[in-house]
Amino acid sequence: MEIYPITKHIHMMFAGLSLLGFVIRGYWMISGSKMLNAKPVKILPHIIDTVLLISAVVLVIVTGYYPLKFDWVTLKILLLVAYIVLGTFALKRGKTKTIKIVAFVLALVTFFAIYGTVIHKPSF
Repeated sequence: MEIYPITKHIHMMFAGLSLLGFVIRGYWMISGSKMLNAKPVKILPHIIDTVLLISAVVLVIVTGYYPLKFDWVTLKILLLVAYIVLGTFALKRGKTKTIKIVAFVLALVTFFAIYGTVIHKPSF
């Protein structure tokens, strides 16, 4: 059994789960739902993102697609950092609801920029 296809599918599945969870939490933030403060809602994203990170590290090791060696991998990591920062402003650090909503939308745009980077694998 080859590790690459399994790991790739795990990575893709957990990226989708991470996005789904972010969208749901963003909806709860916009609607002012108390669900956003529920303990499972605070814990589950960390579990999902940990599996996502571990699968990413395994993929880098298995494929040899190291950052700085492949432009698209470097870009993906930079976009990921932007997505994380925007996500924290959307769900926690934003001082006003407007800032949170703008950060939420920009985080979604950044997520799809990551997706586009992976699909097209640009080089510079």
